[in-house]
Order: sequence, then structure tokens, then C-alpha cells
Amino acid sequence: MTAIGTTAPGDELPPLTVPITRTLIVAGALASRDYQDVHHDAEAAREKGSPDIFMNILTTNGLVGRYLTDHFGPHTVLRKLAIRLGAPNYPGDTMVLRGTVTAVEGATAQVRITGTNGLGHHVTGTATLTVTAPENASTPETTPDTAPDTAPTHQGAAPR
Repeated sequence: MTAIGTTAPGDELPPLTVPITRTLIVAGALASRDYQDVHHDAEAAREKGSPDIFMNILTTNGLVGRYLTDHFGPHTVLRKLAIRLGAPNYPGDTMVLRGTVTAVEGATAQVRITGTNGLGHHVTGTATLTVTAPENASTPETTPDTAPDTAPTHQGAAPR
């Protein structure tokens, strides 16, 4: 983990290597309720012009978030994440996530993200994040009941 106070523009985050497995692709699609057949049915994906199933954007989004929070720590709040997909992530490939700090102001940093695979850039984008100090983590400003609109909160099971 790296504190924002020790981070400066130009700092590079250590890379994260993610093996792209069928299980990761299918589990990510199911977890994000993306039931499109191109994410779990290889035959259907081939019929639609893809050589195999491929990762959906929500799984990529989650992996980018994990990359940032693993680096900056459990008190990281992702304020903005803007990503664009490029080359698909297919089973058997490996994606390497990298980040470069582009700006720091107080407890907030901006990070440029890239994720590459054997075909090229799978994901590019930027993230804005804030790291709250552990002693401030339970102040009224950061409790789940008053979390900023950009922070995901769990409200229980979806109605049926």
C-alpha cells in the first residue's frame, strides 16, 4: 500500500498480472448480471464473429478498481473511473495492468491506467481517487449511510 502523501505525479504503480481464464470471464459476467452469450458460450461467440468468449466491461472495471485499491489501500474511495475497451480479453491470455500518477492534490490523486494483453491495449483510462486516513474512516463524512454518490453501497438483495 502507498499513502497519497508519498505519491507524486510521474510515480508508476507496480504492475498487476491477471491470468484471463474462462472461469474469470464467466464469473465476472454472471456477477455483473451480464447474460449475453458471448461472455459464456464459445459456440455462440464464434457464430457472432468472435474466436471465443471474451471479458465484459464490468469485469474489467472491477479489476481496475481492485488494482487501485490494492495499491492505495482499504481506505481508497474511487471518485471517478473513466475507461475505454480496446482489444478483447480472451481465455488463455494474460492482462497486465499498469498505472501512472498524473496529479496529486491533498488526499486525492489522478491515475492513468492501461491494461495490455497479447493483442494490445485491452483497457485505457483515468481514475480519480481519495484516500482517507484510517483514523478518519468512520467519521460521519465517510460512513456507509452518508457515502458519496460515487461510492457503491450494498442495499441488500434485489426485489423479486
